[in-house]
Amino acid sequence: MRKTSLIILSIILAAIVLLAGCEDSATTVNTPAAEENKTPSDNADTEQTPVATEPAETAELKEITEFNQSPFLNDKSLPPVKDRLPKDYKITNEMPAGLLKYENGTYGGTLRTITSAVDWDADVFVMNDEPLINTPGILGEEITGNVVKDFKMSEDQKTFSFVMREGLKWSDGQPVTTDDVKFTVEDVLLNTDITPIFPVYLRGGGVPEGAPFKLEIADQYNFKLVFDRPYGGLAIRLAIQGWRGYSELLQPAHYLKQFHTKYTPLDKLEPLIKKAGFQPGEWAKLFNEKDITSGELTSKKAIGFPVLYPWVFVKSTETTATFERNPYYFKVDTAGNQLPYIDKIVSTMVQDIEMVSLKTIAGEVDFSRESAALVKMPLYKENEKSGYKALLANMHVTPTDIFLNMTFDDKSWQSVVQDVRFRKALNMALDRDEIIDAIYYGFAAPSVIADPTFNVDEANKLLDEMGMKKGADGIRTAPDGKKFTIPFEVGAQAPDIVPMTQLVVEMWKALGLNVTMKTIDQALWTTRNTANELRATMIWTHTPLWYMGDWGIGNWAPAWERWRTTGGKEGVEPPAEVKALFTQIDTAAAAAPAEAQKVFAQIKADFVEKNWYFIPIEEVKQPLIVNDKLHNIPTEESFAIAANFSGEQFWFGN
Repeated sequence: MRKTSLIILSIILAAIVLLAGCEDSATTVNTPAAEENKTPSDNADTEQTPVATEPAETAELKEITEFNQSPFLNDKSLPPVKDRLPKDYKITNEMPAGLLKYENGTYGGTLRTITSAVDWDADVFVMNDEPLINTPGILGEEITGNVVKDFKMSEDQKTFSFVMREGLKWSDGQPVTTDDVKFTVEDVLLNTDITPIFPVYLRGGGVPEGAPFKLEIADQYNFKLVFDRPYGGLAIRLAIQGWRGYSELLQPAHYLKQFHTKYTPLDKLEPLIKKAGFQPGEWAKLFNEKDITSGELTSKKAIGFPVLYPWVFVKSTETTATFERNPYYFKVDTAGNQLPYIDKIVSTMVQDIEMVSLKTIAGEVDFSRESAALVKMPLYKENEKSGYKALLANMHVTPTDIFLNMTFDDKSWQSVVQDVRFRKALNMALDRDEIIDAIYYGFAAPSVIADPTFNVDEANKLLDEMGMKKGADGIRTAPDGKKFTIPFEVGAQAPDIVPMTQLVVEMWKALGLNVTMKTIDQALWTTRNTANELRATMIWTHTPLWYMGDWGIGNWAPAWERWRTTGGKEGVEPPAEVKALFTQIDTAAAAAPAEAQKVFAQIKADFVEKNWYFIPIEEVKQPLIVNDKLHNIPTEESFAIAANFSGEQFWFGN
């Protein structure tokens, strides 16, 4: 009966979504009467100024001689927009033409986002983050210049040449040159006080045993990275993998030198060190506090830090973070309009994920992806009259993967979870059909990176074979006779995590296992996970994307992963079969795309056999909540997160 009702609900939801898709933005929008005469500028601090609306894909890409700026900048003491842009400005290409009907837009507006995480807004992060080179639509199908104008890989895949944009400027107007690259490499990456462990992905082949690259600078705008072994996978890693942005290879030297003892005497830094709460002489801690990497761009400490993003963090309160347009941003549309179109982003922080939903359906949010979930889709559709559209796009992750920490420091626990029979049993106890119906309303499919067979009887036989006997209470013990519990601790990073965990708990209890669940604060979750203190949890991974190299190792084997990333200096040495898996992952990361995808297929086959962690479903649809006046939203055939990636192209219209 439960499944029948779920199927009916799925059909109803599909019909709602289908009908909604037929009512595209060209038709009449059901807007409250009080809103009918409202213009897009009512959502802005400045009036919008019309600019050319010629679609980018049909415009002739010729040299632009006249440039336009937002009226938001008119009363500021700035050089002409032409002088603020690099000579080699970039015509935006964040999305492939087939996934976005691009229109040159109008300036103005404040985009409202929302988050339940302190000092973090994932939607704003992805909108702002700029990689050195990019892959349109984050598809991994092509790689083009972004912060740098161009790049080239040598035939032996060891040397990468980069051409910077002449005249590119930081958000404070200072020039960006190879001097910034030189400082970042020599004074930050290669300074062991600041960077004790050199990033593995910047070693030859992207492996711990590879040597750090050598930097060669030809002039102010040309530099090379030279590796000791072939590294065809570097380009895709710089373009998208890990969302690392430009910051690990390019930082504002003019700003950061004031916190570095090579350029500022220690005695002059001591007052700043003390003010920051560090001990005398701890200048490196001060430097790292002041050095804002891409992952920290929504942190309040980023205020005042020079960046290359479309929006700059300018103000923080207890409940809001405000970002304003970067007057030196390097991208334009085909009509010469400096991007972004939207002047401000205001991110509101609320106490929990449910408050996110309430504010969303009240029409108080202009864009939401990270915190939107299929479990809320009927609610979103019912409240579209509030002035937004609830769309369905493709999810780029598997959203609710299940992790049992094989390196948690408990011998009894390890003896169970490191036994492949135990993992196979738990995998067979996952009813994918029920998960897809109950949590995802039919908008998902069983993952091909796991055996989808549902067989509770066979699962019980495997546990019996392991010696996990049932006591008088029907609960199984570990083979050593000790009580065995799977204690899930999850954050509410997304709305589907808690209900999905609850469902999995019941499925595994049916095997006679003692399974519990506790929801913890997201910050605490991160702390405990990093410290190897979680036994069981649930979170998403990028596993389906060949170029991400994200196999969730930091969740199911954090101590082994630490050993891997430190070259064996820290963590715990893994068994041979795990080392073999790591070798495959490293091989894929170092290889050029065609070869990398072949190795990726081999790794997936290994996961099906070993169940290193549990990937129940994939091909999930992701709700995308957008103000119904927001233009340049990618099609629903794209990744939902690609909408964030092209955020500088959003504009408010009628």
